[in-house]
Amino acid sequence: MSTLHTAPVLAADSTPDFTVGPIDITVIVAYLVLSRVLPLVLNSRMQKKAGKAQAAEGKEGDAAENYFLGGRNFIWPFVGLSLVATNMSGATFVGLAGGAYDQGISIYAYEWISTVVLAVFIFVILPFYLKSSAFTLPEFLEKRFDRRSRMAFAGFNLFANMFIDMAAALFAGAVVVQTLYPDVPLWVAVAVLATLAAVYTVFGGLGAVMISDSIQATITLIGGALVAFATFRAVESWDAVTQTAGDEKMSLILPASNPDLPWPGLITGALVVGMYYWTTNQLVVQRTMGAKSIEHGRWGALLAGFIKLLFLFLFIFPGVMALSLYPDLESPDQVFPTLVFDLMPVGVRGLILAAVIAAITSTVDSILNSASTIVTMDFVKTLRPKTSNSSLVVIGRWATVGALIVAIVWTPFIANFDTLYNYLQSVLSYLVPPVVVVFLAGILVKRITPVAALTTLVVMQTLGLIGFLTIEVGGMVDLQFLYASGVSVVLSLLVLVGVTMVTTPRDYDEIEDVTWSRSFWGEESAALEGVPLWKNYRVLTAVMLAVTALIVWTWR
Repeated sequence: MSTLHTAPVLAADSTPDFTVGPIDITVIVAYLVLSRVLPLVLNSRMQKKAGKAQAAEGKEGDAAENYFLGGRNFIWPFVGLSLVATNMSGATFVGLAGGAYDQGISIYAYEWISTVVLAVFIFVILPFYLKSSAFTLPEFLEKRFDRRSRMAFAGFNLFANMFIDMAAALFAGAVVVQTLYPDVPLWVAVAVLATLAAVYTVFGGLGAVMISDSIQATITLIGGALVAFATFRAVESWDAVTQTAGDEKMSLILPASNPDLPWPGLITGALVVGMYYWTTNQLVVQRTMGAKSIEHGRWGALLAGFIKLLFLFLFIFPGVMALSLYPDLESPDQVFPTLVFDLMPVGVRGLILAAVIAAITSTVDSILNSASTIVTMDFVKTLRPKTSNSSLVVIGRWATVGALIVAIVWTPFIANFDTLYNYLQSVLSYLVPPVVVVFLAGILVKRITPVAALTTLVVMQTLGLIGFLTIEVGGMVDLQFLYASGVSVVLSLLVLVGVTMVTTPRDYDEIEDVTWSRSFWGEESAALEGVPLWKNYRVLTAVMLAVTALIVWTWR
């Protein structure tokens, strides 16, 4: 019987052998086929069931809502797992393990900060997204401010999805494929990965995407757990791991002088970028907008937060443990493939490689669906409001195909500019602070005006792009990008408040459903009376934050 190895079989001076055998290939192919077919079948059945229920109530089904938001009928496990799957990519396995091998566990900062961001999302932001009944976040901005803000943000969101999120996900995924199959051209790997993701996105919409994401997130977590368990069994002892890694690599909080992740940058940069990603990015938030109710949206976000906390143990600690197992690897990117091929038995190895592909396609399918939703609902429907729902669905499918083609063409292009790809990781620090400021201030403060929101978005994102080109590309100023994010937040607040003071706000009655009020908190408090603790989102959020604090304090 095949068992997990208790010690590495790779000699210290050996080169990892990433040969994939016939059994592993069979497992991978079988998984890929099932993961394309099953979501389409299950989604079709769910849509038919929902259609019958609507017909019984005398309601007419909304084709556009069914396609772009899954009929707003998803329960919390689907929401949570889809959020996690969307957040993962091929770089989750390779990048986190390799980053921990090279930099240490401080790379976990972007994971634990997600729970803080999700807490803000659950309490302050999500309720108003769902109360607005908006299809997209740009549409929410129109309900809060005006159409000009909607169009400006829709354009930015589409650009970010296509040329930052999609390109990065596909490029990282193609690198993983080329690690296993060096002879495969980059464009072929990109095309195959993108097409695999597009199959159920085009035909099934968000419903199929969320079902697929839920399956793939589960497989990904199982794969990560198997590798982590095998790695822990292979090391001599935990003391040997900590001694090999050293104090700095075993610390989550690094000095302010650290060039990669200074601790003040966690507040000025990582928190801000996290706020953008989890609370104002269409490709992520769309999952919660498809929730059955606000409770299911909140519970789904909580599930995602608790799962994110596990990443330290599933993906990061194995990278640190690999320091004592394989101290002389040529590249940190070899860490995860080496662990898989050296420690895992045949068959299980294929399942884990399938999980890597699943992580890649889950991110890509979410981006494709997000891009098609923005094109259709924010541009086509806004400019041609009489377009029928069935026509919108057709346009959405063609928009997905268009996004797929753009991604396939663009991604190999950025591979020719290695420094540009590296800079793409910091570009969000320059571009997204105005977005975070406008959304948060817009929800919390009724006085913020439409002109102020539009001015902040247009002026500060333009300045952000100039700053990115000047500082990151040109190297004309020595400023860590996480600090640059903090500077942008301050300037964005100054512009927003300054313009608000000299312009006219909207009538408060018109924006009641999209802004915070004390009465909203009181009504929710009354509704939570008598609710069991295990169902009370406030209690569950407090538990999540307490666990986060405990982890950070333990490995500070």
